[in-house]
Amino acid sequence: MKNTDKNKLKTLVKNFKGRKVVVFGDIMIDHFIRGGVSRISPEAPVPVVHVKEESFLPGGAGNVAANLAALGAEVTLISVIGEDIPGENLITSLGERNIRTGLVVRDPQRPTTEKVRVIADIQQVVRFDRESSKPLTPELADECILRLKDLIRSAGAVILSDYGKGVLSEKTINAAITICRRHKVPVCVDPKVEHFTKYKNVTCITPNTKEACEGMRVPLRPEQREIETLGKKILKTLKSESVLITQGAHGMTLFEKGNPPSVSHTETVAREVFDVTGAGDTVISVLSLSLAAGATLKEAAMLSNYAAGVVVGKLGTATLTPQELAQAVK
Repeated sequence: MKNTDKNKLKTLVKNFKGRKVVVFGDIMIDHFIRGGVSRISPEAPVPVVHVKEESFLPGGAGNVAANLAALGAEVTLISVIGEDIPGENLITSLGERNIRTGLVVRDPQRPTTEKVRVIADIQQVVRFDRESSKPLTPELADECILRLKDLIRSAGAVILSDYGKGVLSEKTINAAITICRRHKVPVCVDPKVEHFTKYKNVTCITPNTKEACEGMRVPLRPEQREIETLGKKILKTLKSESVLITQGAHGMTLFEKGNPPSVSHTETVAREVFDVTGAGDTVISVLSLSLAAGATLKEAAMLSNYAAGVVVGKLGTATLTPQELAQAVK
């Protein structure tokens, strides 16, 4: 890449600060219980975990918001939680990251999505989930849509973060995309396979290879030639401005409307891959924030690629700072 191109990317990163991004989707709390094991229970053949530490981290769309906040964006969440202790823990955790949660709706009829992981030393022993995947009631869906309408004039970008927990349905998806297009605000989607073909006319959709194949109901074929055929098919089917297919260690491929197929393909820049957990959240966060900062789709995809290279070199669900991203561009 030319130095002038790299300088442009680094300037875009500097412009991240203060950009307003709305994240609309399924938030959850990741609850970690960590401890040690020195004996087996006399009640059943299971380890007894002596708890030493508990932590609460935002998950799902909450992790997307955390990525944006770490990069300097002003982030507002539109989502639904329950009136329960996990919900309060989630709001506290989000607030600690300067994420605006005043538009999160509380529903006494559904639990806050919570994933509890018990970890003995370095081994995960069990995970148990509390959640409801039922679609929102018409009243709650209308309330979320109204809150997006109130925010849209000041938004630089909107992210639809779909984890299949009921916030994003055909009704809320269609309304959100219509609102964004009416106000010419970029709308980017991290899709759930079940809703894949509902995301029509968006600015960019960012499936990984498996999600792209399952969403289009085609066999999984990771060869680059097959990816290019698939990308063109998604672009045509969804009538989107672009499609960014992430391909793990092989990088990502960008398809744009009106341009030759496979506009950009670069291997992810990572010194060493430790953990891909949450990398998709980082990709859509950087992509959307870059568009809010004035990037072209190709520039936004390039910055997302650099960002993915940083976070896969970290253990666990991770975020990155503007300084780390700028350093990666060098």
